[in-house]
Amino acid sequence: MEENACEAALAPHYQQDQYGFGVRKRKGGKAVTTDSNDTFGSAQQPSNGTSTSTSTHGLNQKACWQPPRAEGYQSVCTLLLVTVLSFATRFYKLMEPDHVCWDETHFGKMANWYINRTFFLDVHPPLGKMLIGLSGYLTGYNGSFPFTKPGDKFEEHHYGGMRGMCAAFGAGLPVLAYLTVVEVSGSTSAALITAALLIFDTGYITLSQYILLDPILMFFIMAAVFCTIKFYSYTHRPFTTPWCVWLVLMGVSLAGCVSVKFLGVFVVLLVGLNTAAELWELLGDNTLSLTEVYKHVLARVCGLILLPLFLYLTIFTVHLNILNKSGPSDGFFSSSFQSRLLGNSLHNASMPEYLAYGSTVTLKNHGVQGYLHSHSHSYPEGVGALQQQVTTYPHKDVNNLWLVKRAEDDPDALSDLIRHGDVIQLEHIETTRNLHSHVMEAPLTRKHQQVTGYGANGIGDDNDFWVVEVYGGQKGDLVKTIRSKIRFVHKNTGCVLFSSGEQLPKWAWEQGEVTCNPHDKDTPSFHWNIEDHSNPKLPNISLEVLKPSFLEILVESHIVMFKTNNGMKPKEDEVTSQPWQWPINYQGIGFSGTNETDYRVYFLGNPVLWGLNLACLGVYLLMVVFAAAGLHRGCIMDAKRHGHACVLTGGGGMLFLGWLLHYLPFYAMGRILYYHHYYPAMLFNIMLTGITLDCLLQNVDLLVKPPYADWALRGGQGLLAVVILYSFYLFHPLSYGMQGPRAHEEGSPMYNLNWMESWEF
Repeated sequence: MEENACEAALAPHYQQDQYGFGVRKRKGGKAVTTDSNDTFGSAQQPSNGTSTSTSTHGLNQKACWQPPRAEGYQSVCTLLLVTVLSFATRFYKLMEPDHVCWDETHFGKMANWYINRTFFLDVHPPLGKMLIGLSGYLTGYNGSFPFTKPGDKFEEHHYGGMRGMCAAFGAGLPVLAYLTVVEVSGSTSAALITAALLIFDTGYITLSQYILLDPILMFFIMAAVFCTIKFYSYTHRPFTTPWCVWLVLMGVSLAGCVSVKFLGVFVVLLVGLNTAAELWELLGDNTLSLTEVYKHVLARVCGLILLPLFLYLTIFTVHLNILNKSGPSDGFFSSSFQSRLLGNSLHNASMPEYLAYGSTVTLKNHGVQGYLHSHSHSYPEGVGALQQQVTTYPHKDVNNLWLVKRAEDDPDALSDLIRHGDVIQLEHIETTRNLHSHVMEAPLTRKHQQVTGYGANGIGDDNDFWVVEVYGGQKGDLVKTIRSKIRFVHKNTGCVLFSSGEQLPKWAWEQGEVTCNPHDKDTPSFHWNIEDHSNPKLPNISLEVLKPSFLEILVESHIVMFKTNNGMKPKEDEVTSQPWQWPINYQGIGFSGTNETDYRVYFLGNPVLWGLNLACLGVYLLMVVFAAAGLHRGCIMDAKRHGHACVLTGGGGMLFLGWLLHYLPFYAMGRILYYHHYYPAMLFNIMLTGITLDCLLQNVDLLVKPPYADWALRGGQGLLAVVILYSFYLFHPLSYGMQGPRAHEEGSPMYNLNWMESWEF
């Protein structure tokens, strides 16, 4: 009787659009909708207490029926409970262990460099590291702790502020997830399930308690998703104050995502697809004039493209202005880039303008941004001739210095200045051996010739002769310091000095391979420029004119970041993983400790909850197929069932798409991958789990009749709460630390919980 009454009450107000989402019937040619959760204004509700709000645009339509949620102080108390539990679990034992853990070695160093204004290279954009550095500076950290390796004690150094800032961002995730699921589903119980799954997951706790970028990135991802959903809840009130505010906040959140890690581009893609779908619907709305459609498009361009781009460039401007001192990563960048850094040998430097015989130089490659380098170690047995190694090295070093000498058989070189087409020799200053090549295979790039250091005291043979060519030059053109791109062609064999980009083994200290390439193609790896240049016989000029513009600096920064990111390879004994392993929680990462006396922290998601999340992905797909088919066929459903179908196909569809976009691209990536890369995708999985489980429990009345249905609902919710809390009790030592026996030994807090052989706690 109650369902029939509800359906009858809804019937005059609703019709079903072509996508199966309920909308108010048009009055006077326009769709009338109301918003059930108006943050900025008063909400309009129908008299029967059923929400009639839904957006007809975008991927995240709101349901035409929403389960009852807590009102007034109950809603506030629920949100407060979620917030308190979230912060409590993240800040508990935050200062333990009191030593460096896992990737704190990297991001702690970067905080030092910001505080000391020392330039460095990282593969990620700067916002997250800037926030870590700022939090350390504001809480009394002076940037002096070296962060050399995991296990180093912090002692008197103030590291708590940096960990605390990351923990605060991590604590915001369950709160934002709760608010997002409330908006998507209208169900407080679904939102509570989601928040509990996040609050009591050991993986998210661990990832939030250390000096890392991941909690900051995930906070901005969740903020972007929440702001997107709030923005589209005002579709029926465009260009009002709350509509504009949420659009701006969405743009700010997107800028935050891509400014912390480039992986934030996946949520940009999610929002972009959502926006494209919404604009397509607006274009097809005959009640809107083309002028109104153009206004909508312009608003999105300003809020979602121009504003994030402006903020991103602003963040990079601040980054580049703070880091104005020479640092360990200078060698990865061009000579002109280095000239802007205080303390660099090229800053306000003066040196000869043109290359000449008798000059001492360093040669920088344009492909890998490394220096031509050699050292007093030979290639090992079985790697070509047992002659001195020649490599590329990205850092400034005395072993990068070469003396330019006249070739004995070059009668055309009549002057001291070197010109296009001249034949020279390059003698390594430290070892007095000449740059040499011969028809033997290179160490790694087997179709290329080996390059070595040969001879003694500058005396070698005719395989030491190289023809200098200025890129784009003609016979007789002078070779300029820094500004000329030059090639070195081996006179006897015609191959070209080349940096392959391959990393040599440990016998060459993992430096870059240098070869002589017989395949003469025009790529940056053929090109070199003179960077440091000294010659007592030549006058010096100032290099001030070489300082690049901001646009050149910005472009080069991104090129170097992308190249470095794509070229990342695992270190020896480093724990890497594959995307197929992530959803099944196949392998975690040891954050701290290896033996019984160490304080051991193991980064692994709560196995019970991860199994539940994985199962709910399959259950959701079954449910959404039936829901979509029922809506498409126009099957008769009561208001409750129709509303759940709308939630599953609308908001649930958006969350499932978010999971796909944050997970599937990793299968196509060539770079090194780690377990923590899955955690942004897992956020969407957890929110989807909350909605799926809530829909299952709310529809238990299909199996049992009242009052048993209510009992079954409460019993199911209680059982779920017990599972979440008890699994957290079992596995919480993973996050908060263990000492003593290992998991396979009696007396260990994790005894018999090592369910997979790949887990190493």
